[in-house]
Formats: sequence, C-alpha cells, structure tokens
Amino acid sequence: MSIKVEVISRRDCHLCEVAENVVRSVQEEISFELEVLFVDGDIELESKYGEEVPVTLINGRRHDYFKVNRERFKSELLR
Repeated sequence: MSIKVEVISRRDCHLCEVAENVVRSVQEEISFELEVLFVDGDIELESKYGEEVPVTLINGRRHDYFKVNRERFKSELLR
C-alpha cells in the first residue's frame, strides 16, 4: 500500500517550513508521496486547519499539528 502524506501549510510560516523539512528528511529514508497544501486563499482549508498549521496528514488522517515529532512520524509511517 502506498503512503500519502499531506502537509497543510501557510506561506511565510516558520513552523510550517520546519515541519516540511522534518517530513522531507524522513522521506529520504521511507518512501511516500508528499503533497504540500497551502491554506492561503483556500477557504475550505483555512476554515478547517487555519488555526493549527502546520498540520500533517497520513493517508488522510490527522497525524500532528504545530510541529512534527520526527521519531513519532517515522514510527507511524512504518506501521
């Protein structure tokens, strides 16, 4: 089964950049599809995630928000 990770982000957001970097560093070890979505200008994403960005989803399920714990993220992907 393929794994899809989405990072819900905001432009010019330091926490978002850090979270995306953590996710990409794990991607170097574990293969998964990555999509970064921005709440900027997206009313649906803004209303759903705007106060919690960055939000990390694994196969559509919320994994984390505000920051990504690398080891917990990696462990979840290996399940």
